[in-house]
Amino acid sequence: MKPIVIGSDHAGFALKAVLKEMLAPTHQVIDVGTDNEDAVDYPDFAVKVGQAVLGSQADRGILICGSGVGASVAANKIKGIRAGLCHDCYSAHQGVEHDNMNVLVLGSRVIGPSLAHDLVMQFLAAEFTGEERHVRRLAKVAAIEASFGSPALEGGSVQAR
Repeated sequence: MKPIVIGSDHAGFALKAVLKEMLAPTHQVIDVGTDNEDAVDYPDFAVKVGQAVLGSQADRGILICGSGVGASVAANKIKGIRAGLCHDCYSAHQGVEHDNMNVLVLGSRVIGPSLAHDLVMQFLAAEFTGEERHVRRLAKVAAIEASFGSPALEGGSVQAR
């Protein structure tokens, strides 16, 4: 497996540090920031994680913010990113198996380090089944994505509207 990319805003910084330490013995981790608890904007890190996954620097990404909601919304605006906000182990592996999820989103103010570690391990251990029904559904998702696009992220950067 290629490296895993991980990014967070200020609210997710502490959980990101814990996860990096937990993953270090078994995985190569690319940290795209933030590097401290000074306030930053979660969309910037969603873009960095998404770019690393889409650019093949990492097979999968982990994105952390306070609730996970904002980071999930931002990551899913990136064409080709299938981010899932998960706070239970079933969703963390099923999201990969059925939906080919490539970014796991966590809310650092919602879950603790032990559960976060379990979620990450479920996410990383899961494989897309490739079953016809899942492929068909993902094709429909891709058609939606192509139809509506991601105008806020054209050119690979976040633009003000």
